[in-house]
Amino acid sequence: MRRNAIIQFAVSRAGFIFYLIFLFFPLYWMLVTSFKTNDVLFKLPPEWLPFTPTFQHYVKLFSNNAFLIYYKNSLIVSAGTTVITLLVAVSAGYAFSRFRFKFKELLMFLILSTQMLPIVALLIALYSMYNMYGLLNSHIGLMLALTTSSLPFSIWMIKVFFDNISGSLEEAAKIDGLGRWGILFRIVMPLSKPGIFAVGIYTFILSWDDFLYSLTLINKDTLRTLNPGISIRYMGEVSYDWANIMTVCVTAVLPIVILFMFFQKYMVSGLTAGAVKE
Repeated sequence: MRRNAIIQFAVSRAGFIFYLIFLFFPLYWMLVTSFKTNDVLFKLPPEWLPFTPTFQHYVKLFSNNAFLIYYKNSLIVSAGTTVITLLVAVSAGYAFSRFRFKFKELLMFLILSTQMLPIVALLIALYSMYNMYGLLNSHIGLMLALTTSSLPFSIWMIKVFFDNISGSLEEAAKIDGLGRWGILFRIVMPLSKPGIFAVGIYTFILSWDDFLYSLTLINKDTLRTLNPGISIRYMGEVSYDWANIMTVCVTAVLPIVILFMFFQKYMVSGLTAGAVKE
């Protein structure tokens, strides 16, 4: 019996280690490749560790003004989209959580059902509408498009947190003279920090990883964000500078890694909110 338990424990640990290697090996290979030259990349057997690491790709990348412009544009668009989404999601989530009105459940379902529409199916109509209202080649227009993509799930997520806050706290605040907006910003939102952080991280990641909206709605090179900028400037039709591309990708991943390092607990608690009911 003891022997079977030991074998079961060893097999489960070996499977877990294999799963971690499967997940992290692409990231490791991307990082290692950024320190190699292109002539080393196609050697067989491959160099699992760079014997002569080089930093020339990083020096070349950060001396390239175009890359820095793409990076700045991505930060602006992602941060702006996050702020807009949080403002709308908090207001809508609170309304759905606290107010009773006709067709409330149907409206929430319709909001979430917009997530079922593929982005490609919306791009032609969206491009025509943006062209009509002068929103093409505009960071504000791109932020609005990305907000519509992240808003449905964000409203549902933040509503779950508001549902778990006792209504007696709001009644006590009303007795003390607080209005509806005062209750929201001074009572409800401080108690919903994990949900707000989770929505913010989710929106930032979604905006940072966007490719189709940015490629379609932004045509000026000086306004491009990082992902379409990488595909257009660093990836050719015939050959690829893989070492340089991996260097760009490593740099692009850094903001997401930093977000998860500092706000991981909020992200996990936000995504699992409402999973267990007492």
